[in-house]
Amino acid sequence: MKPYYEHAGITIYHGDNREWTHTGIGAVVSDPPYGMGWNTRTDRFSGGSQLSRSKRGVGRADWGDVQNDDKPFDPAPWLGYEQVILWGSNHYAQRLPVGTTLVWIKRLDGAFGSFLSDAEVAWMKGGYGVYCFRDLSQVAEARDRVHPTQKPLPLMTWCVQKTEGVILDPFMGSGTTLVAAKNLGRKAIGIEIEEKYCEIAAKRLSQEVFEFVSSAKSA
Repeated sequence: MKPYYEHAGITIYHGDNREWTHTGIGAVVSDPPYGMGWNTRTDRFSGGSQLSRSKRGVGRADWGDVQNDDKPFDPAPWLGYEQVILWGSNHYAQRLPVGTTLVWIKRLDGAFGSFLSDAEVAWMKGGYGVYCFRDLSQVAEARDRVHPTQKPLPLMTWCVQKTEGVILDPFMGSGTTLVAAKNLGRKAIGIEIEEKYCEIAAKRLSQEVFEFVSSAKSA
């Protein structure tokens, strides 16, 4: 598999991660397809406050399906790495050993239970603790999102900071994990099966000015 993009310690491969082998990986940090058949049409959400709607816009109906989200996710190929963080672990928890739970709190306390999920969880290899990170930018960033399941940059920065060594994201999407690694001066490798997202990730990584991570979001 030839690199699609390679610069300053960051490499992108376009292809199926099952066909890729590499040594020297320190940690796998990824948001894989959960196997939930997620409906990516955001124009079906019309509620919320006027402020939320003004930030979110009218939604999109052109994302298409998330690749491989129509079948159960098997984390087994990635569990052998020394350090692992996989989002969406509640969807395949029965296939995971005991480990640490990371929680992304997506909304203010007063809105808990009002619409969809209040939080998302990830499994981290080793340990037994539960650790939370609050980032409320999901709605505010909706107009600028370039992937239907894109995670906030501060969240993935938090994840990368919990690891050491070269980062591997085998389900790269729009490259947020790689952008976080770049901003932290870390080496990283991303693999993505859809070429359009390889192009988007490469453009994000080619920006000379790092994407802004506010101290408020990182708190």
